[in-house]
Amino acid sequence: MAEPEIRIEGFQAAVDEALQDIDMAGGNDAEIIEIEDGANGDGADPDDAGQEGTTARATFIDYLKSPIIELLVGQGEEQTLLTAHQALLIKSPFFADAVAQFSEEATIRRIEFANEDLDAVGCFLQYLYTGEYFPKKIGDALESDPAQPATGDDGEQLLKHAKVYTLAEKLGVMDLKSLAHSKVHRVNSTARGELAYARFVYANTPRSDTTIRKPIASFWGQRSHVLRHEAEDDFRALCLEYPEFGFDVLSFVLDARERKGVEAEPKSGRKRARGM
Repeated sequence: MAEPEIRIEGFQAAVDEALQDIDMAGGNDAEIIEIEDGANGDGADPDDAGQEGTTARATFIDYLKSPIIELLVGQGEEQTLLTAHQALLIKSPFFADAVAQFSEEATIRRIEFANEDLDAVGCFLQYLYTGEYFPKKIGDALESDPAQPATGDDGEQLLKHAKVYTLAEKLGVMDLKSLAHSKVHRVNSTARGELAYARFVYANTPRSDTTIRKPIASFWGQRSHVLRHEAEDDFRALCLEYPEFGFDVLSFVLDARERKGVEAEPKSGRKRARGM
């Protein structure tokens, strides 16, 4: 996957300067925390960090003065080192819990994030600093991405926002989760792209997450009689791989027929209609 495009104007100089200060302080006193899947915790509001007993609101400069946290994302050759300011990072309860494990004497604070998508983490960091992530919403559409075709057959545009959605859920950043979900519905795709998106969602979300699953069932329930012919083998494979997907689509179709009263109730459940 391509390197994430993170547009944070004016902050790189501050980050570089902070990293230089860390190097001067001594690079051997590093503390590394490895994040395991499923970890979570309750974090304090960054506005209250270091201000116990006061009601003063932290300014953005206060955020930028906070310690630098290193995020080691990915594994092997794809592993990438990112950085973020601690006071912004702990807006996530997940990271607030991880940061709380550092000792006050640590000069380098690093969190290993081995199993997360680099682009999704980049979008998360961009959201922390700017309140948005690329591509931004423009009315009912998204700003154009020169790296992506207008209509993707591989589902990459849908998958980008789905990965941000699942990451935001894990990190406890509900506003980002809602933002990512709203962007999904502004992406043009094909039958194969929609199936790739559905496969990711059913593989990475719980059955109880109807927020993202129900629209998928609705989409295929209304269009499967047409779209499945564009990717019939993929559609069949998805139904067999994730029976919940097939069940949700079938339930939508049957519920719709029931509401519309397409079929009249048989007078007897023991006899079938003749001549059909």
